[in-house]
Amino acid sequence: MTTTDPAPAAPTETVPGAAIPGPDGLLRCPWGLSTEDYTPYHDDEWGRPVHGDDALFERLCLEAFQSGLSWITILRRREGFRKAFAGFGIARVAGFDETDRERLLADEGIIRNRAKVDATLANAKVLAEWSPGELDALIWSYAPEPGRPAPRTVAEVPAITDESTALSKALKKRGLRFIGPTTAYALMQACGLVDDHVEGCLARGGR
Repeated sequence: MTTTDPAPAAPTETVPGAAIPGPDGLLRCPWGLSTEDYTPYHDDEWGRPVHGDDALFERLCLEAFQSGLSWITILRRREGFRKAFAGFGIARVAGFDETDRERLLADEGIIRNRAKVDATLANAKVLAEWSPGELDALIWSYAPEPGRPAPRTVAEVPAITDESTALSKALKKRGLRFIGPTTAYALMQACGLVDDHVEGCLARGGR
């Protein structure tokens, strides 16, 4: 965004869940202003297209670790996750052994959930057998057609869609674990397959 871009107009009345102005006067999704940690993630990452097998593997893993927790819990540990999982390089994680597994389960910088750690290691071994670009192509093949109306409030943002259910089934069929329809949709939101910034939000449309 350039300094000459006009700020979105503030709403004339407060609508629960609608875009709200931040300290800079620009409208954002309410969750993007709920804590300082969220604002740069909301403005610069969430909803922007992500490509590349390793990059998508990272998002897939982090969304799986988020299951049952708040995203801020994962976001605040993201650098710890990256360090623990060798930057989420698929080939490197696929080579982790039992010593690495025990190291991960003792690492206070991540979420030490045995089932999620095991799923991450197992998924890396599966993906290491795929062709370069195959994960990227598969995930993006489930992006819905563009042009869906912007949600007016966060209450209009779905948790599951037909596309996320289909993506979950496709990934599971290929041997991946811990990727249900809700996790698949969170992945789609985070990686820009869908744009669920609410109407008027400065980040809508990848700005």
